[in-house]
Amino acid sequence: MGRRGGPEPAPGIVVVDKPQGWTSHDVVARVRRLARTSKVGHAGTLDPMATGVLVVGIGRATKLLTYIVGHDKAYDATIRLGQSTVTDDAEGEVTATVDASTVTDEAIRSAVVRLTGDILQRPSAVSAIKVDGKRAYARVRGGEDVELPERPVTVSRFDVVGVRRDDAVVDLDVRVEVSSGTYVRALARDLGAALGVGGHLTALRRTRVGGIGLDLARTLEGLGAVVDSGEDLPRVGLAEAAAATLPVLEVTDEDATALGFGQWIDARPDGPTVAIAPGPRAVAIVEPKAGRAKPVVVFEPSTASSPAAGSAGA
Repeated sequence: MGRRGGPEPAPGIVVVDKPQGWTSHDVVARVRRLARTSKVGHAGTLDPMATGVLVVGIGRATKLLTYIVGHDKAYDATIRLGQSTVTDDAEGEVTATVDASTVTDEAIRSAVVRLTGDILQRPSAVSAIKVDGKRAYARVRGGEDVELPERPVTVSRFDVVGVRRDDAVVDLDVRVEVSSGTYVRALARDLGAALGVGGHLTALRRTRVGGIGLDLARTLEGLGAVVDSGEDLPRVGLAEAAAATLPVLEVTDEDATALGFGQWIDARPDGPTVAIAPGPRAVAIVEPKAGRAKPVVVFEPSTASSPAAGSAGA
C-alpha cells in the first residue's frame, strides 16, 4: 500500500544523479516524499562525497535491488598522489604528506597495471562493513584500530585519462570498471602506497551500475519539478529495469499465472532470470531447479484459481 493507505505505487526504478554532500539515505528519503510511499530502497550505497548513478527502487521493484547491487560498476574518479588520509578520501584528515613530484608517468602506468584484473583488496577501515556486528567506521570513530581482511575483487578497467602536476602532489583523473564490493578509494590508497607517496580519492562519480547508466539519471531538482507540476514521479518500468539487470525468459500468460502462485514451469534458465510475460510484464525472477524454472522472487502474485498447467515443484 502507498502512504496514507492509498494504492500501491507503480513499481519501477528511479535513477538519481546523486548530488555531492547527500547520503544515499537522504536520497531515499527525498524519493519517498516525491513518490508518496514508504516502499523505497536503493541499490549500492554512494559516499556523501560521491555523485552519480544511485538506483532507487519503488514498490515491488525493491525486490530487484539485490540483483542490481551485485552488478559491476563504472566510475570516473580523481586520485591525489602525495597525501594519505584516515578515510582514503578527501573527507578524512591528512595523515601523511610525501613529495610526489618525482613520480613518473611510467611508474604510474606500471602501478596501475598491477592493480588491474583479479586482485586482493583490503577495504578501507572507514567503511560500512560489519566487524562483530558493528560497522567498521563506527569502531574507527570510537577510537579502535580496525584492519579488515583482504578479499578478492575484479578491476576490469583502470585507465589514467589525465595527469595534473601541482608542486608536490599529482592528481590523476581515472576511469575504472570494477566488480561489486570494490572500493575505489582503496584503489587510490593502494596506488599511492605502491608508488611510495601515499594517495587518496578527491572526487568520485558513478557512471554506471550494470546496464543502468547516467543516460537514465535525473537530478533530484528535476524530479521534484516534475512532481510539482502535477505529474507522477518519472521512473523506469519494472519490466524494463529487470531486463536491464538480468537475462530474460519470455513466458506465456499461463506460465505467468503459475509463477504467480509460486509454481515451477518448464524452462531451463542458466541462472537468475527474469520471466517477462506479454505486456511486457515482469512476473518473477526464476532460477534453475531440477531441470525446471523455480520462482524465487514474485513480482506479480496470482489471485485466480490455480491453473491446470504448471505444477508445484517438489
